[in-house]
Amino acid sequence: MNIIREESFKGVYEGKPTGLFTLKNNNGLIAQVTNFGAILVSIYVPDNNGNLTDIVQGYDNISDYTNGNSPYMGAVCGRCANRISKGRFTLNGKQYSLAVNNGPNHLHGGIKGFSKFVWDVSNVSDSSVKLEYLSADGEEGYPGNLKVSVIYTLTDAGEVRIDYHATTDKPTVVNLAGHSYFNLAGEGSGSIYDQELMINGDFFTPTDETNIPTGEILKVNGTPMDFTRPKKIGLEIDKDDEQLKFGAGYDHNWVLNHRNGSLGLAAVARDPHSGRVMEVYTTQPGLQLYTANWINGEKGKGGKKYGRRWAFCLETQHFADAINKTHFPSTILNPGEEYKHTCIYKFL
Repeated sequence: MNIIREESFKGVYEGKPTGLFTLKNNNGLIAQVTNFGAILVSIYVPDNNGNLTDIVQGYDNISDYTNGNSPYMGAVCGRCANRISKGRFTLNGKQYSLAVNNGPNHLHGGIKGFSKFVWDVSNVSDSSVKLEYLSADGEEGYPGNLKVSVIYTLTDAGEVRIDYHATTDKPTVVNLAGHSYFNLAGEGSGSIYDQELMINGDFFTPTDETNIPTGEILKVNGTPMDFTRPKKIGLEIDKDDEQLKFGAGYDHNWVLNHRNGSLGLAAVARDPHSGRVMEVYTTQPGLQLYTANWINGEKGKGGKKYGRRWAFCLETQHFADAINKTHFPSTILNPGEEYKHTCIYKFL
């Protein structure tokens, strides 16, 4: 097994130094994080035979991340992850206009979201790294100076724990999410169709043809969105279903069963061949499953070419377009409040 060299991430981008931080626990788990985009670069997880394999798609050098072509691989998306309809919202009577960078909509913070900045490194240990970023008032059209921190911690319980925090000096919109592409058989190893998934959500938010939620909250029962019991990801992904056609596969939000703000089980993924199991926990109300429907031949680690649906994302977050859907859990952050969000990927 070759672990990515930290030297390959040393550089300068827009006048700020970039680096790679290798985190380890006492049970052999390894994770790597770069301060460019607060990106989770890799997670090395043992299989049934104790063989460590990287299960996160991405790149093995900083230049492939900074060239602007990455489809948010491993990145922290913000200031508002997911989509905002037509790039517009109204807050306290004032209308704001954002970049339209995904069809007719705003996606993952805009043209230059949080995933394309070098973050400050404020604390590093053998098992943890804290990254900080100040998003200026007006950046990408969002109001307020937003102070953000993301802490990656590798625990001895086999967890990659991600803690997000943010404060603002003006009312604003915040929805931070990690966008890691997982393949439990190993990154670049092929289709994820045979990998099994359970999502702890009885409802989902259907979308229109531009992937904006309609505002409905529907039961998953009797639809291809039903992952309440473990099933292969590929079992119904190409079924003749309007929602799957809109997303070109799964690219949808599930309403999680736990109470918003409390840490609860969101999903369990399993690869039957390697025996790797990943549990996902979060304090957020939603989970976006994306099955890499638009990846096709993307250059990856070690010169690999990533194919369509060779990975899946399990993005813990608020619902898409929540700022324009008042009955969705709110993404508004006011001065004096703190945005807090925990996501845990636990490996068994």
